Amino acid sequence: MTNSDQLKRDVAELMPDVLARLEDLVRIPSIAFPGFDPAPVHEMGAAVVDLFAAAGVAGVKLLDVPDGYPCVYADIPGPDGSPTVLLYAHYDVQPAPESQNWTSEPFEPTTKDDGRIYGRGAADDKSGLVIHYGTLKMLGDELPCSLKILVEGEEETISHLEAFVEANPELFHADAYVIADIGPQRVGRPGLTTALRGDVACTITVRTLANPVHSGMFGGAAPDALTAMIRILDTLHDENGDTSIPGVDSSRWEGADMDEEVYREGSSILPGVDFLGTGSLSDRIWAKPSVTVLGMDLPNTAEASNVLLPEVTAKLSMRIVPGSDGDGQLEALMAHLRAQRPWNCEVEVAKVKVGHAFAVDASHPAVVAAEAALEEAYGAPVENIGSGASIPLVASLKKVSPDAAILLWGAEDTAQSRIHASDESVDPAEIERMITAQTLFIRNVASVGTR
Repeated sequence: MTNSDQLKRDVAELMPDVLARLEDLVRIPSIAFPGFDPAPVHEMGAAVVDLFAAAGVAGVKLLDVPDGYPCVYADIPGPDGSPTVLLYAHYDVQPAPESQNWTSEPFEPTTKDDGRIYGRGAADDKSGLVIHYGTLKMLGDELPCSLKILVEGEEETISHLEAFVEANPELFHADAYVIADIGPQRVGRPGLTTALRGDVACTITVRTLANPVHSGMFGGAAPDALTAMIRILDTLHDENGDTSIPGVDSSRWEGADMDEEVYREGSSILPGVDFLGTGSLSDRIWAKPSVTVLGMDLPNTAEASNVLLPEVTAKLSMRIVPGSDGDGQLEALMAHLRAQRPWNCEVEVAKVKVGHAFAVDASHPAVVAAEAALEEAYGAPVENIGSGASIPLVASLKKVSPDAAILLWGAEDTAQSRIHASDESVDPAEIERMITAQTLFIRNVASVGTR
């Protein structure tokens, strides 16, 4: 029996404990969005401290993050002169409103007939927390390298952690960062994410009238703010559905192909509905920009009355291509919006956030070692894939340690996890494989060298 065979047996024996801890974490509704009860978020932070203490980590603690929720932190020394690996995940989750129509209670973990565990955060990103827990249990007291733990409490909303990390670089310096907040295309197919689209966001407010007026008496000459907003938003895409904004970058994907069957399953596109855009499917979701209207301040249909609206505000998010400048891309979007003034309406555009895009240096020795660990754990070739997701902290970590490797992996498979949506779930087998892969990587990282 090889060392990896024994490791797989040990991980399998640990899995009942791992899954029980995951279920306990899912029960805590740690929604860090403004307007939600902060108590469960603080409860979750304390639970994460307890989780890693149970894994044998001495000195794990909460660090206050100015203006935000605390992060969980630990610094675990290894052999003198050994490299340092930082393990990252986040403990906050997306809301689970009734309008999403869950088929089970979102904060009561439910194992269904397919063997997956359903619940808000089961995949994103409490699976990452228990992957780290299982890894630490497998490593035990004899660490081959130094480890740090960083768990964020507001990744899903406007984070304050980036500024805190950049202001305290000595706490977060590492030779490799392991970001367990993503996953493969499909269960059983190992994936290493080598590029992230960034996420920039803004609001646009359109004003046409001083106050609401009767649509019958004044409609036809007085402009309605919603109609003006619709005309503005229509300029963001061309006739093919491609995002088409002057100054916004586009590119092509050179890695593994996006599996169309996986994409259709994961995206829940209705039968007969066409894909947006042009180019390969991989280009469209990993290497081209994509702008989305996230929300709009409007009367709902039950409350709608016969009036022209004087003012409408929309929030927009744009995914930007790896290698592009986030600040410049947001400014291009905002400049385009400001220039759209149907009927000389008033237009006000305001910045919300910039989440920078990122591309991995696939030649870094630690990244090569990670691929080898994945292949050994899964028994299958590794796919280098992209992601439309954004993890803003990555840019800050690269500022702290410019030469460090960034490893983006986890248990959140594209096909079925449905993160941020109803019936979010995770496959326990993916957690098990990722504990094995991450343990193999850390055991071997001391021998691969850093630069």
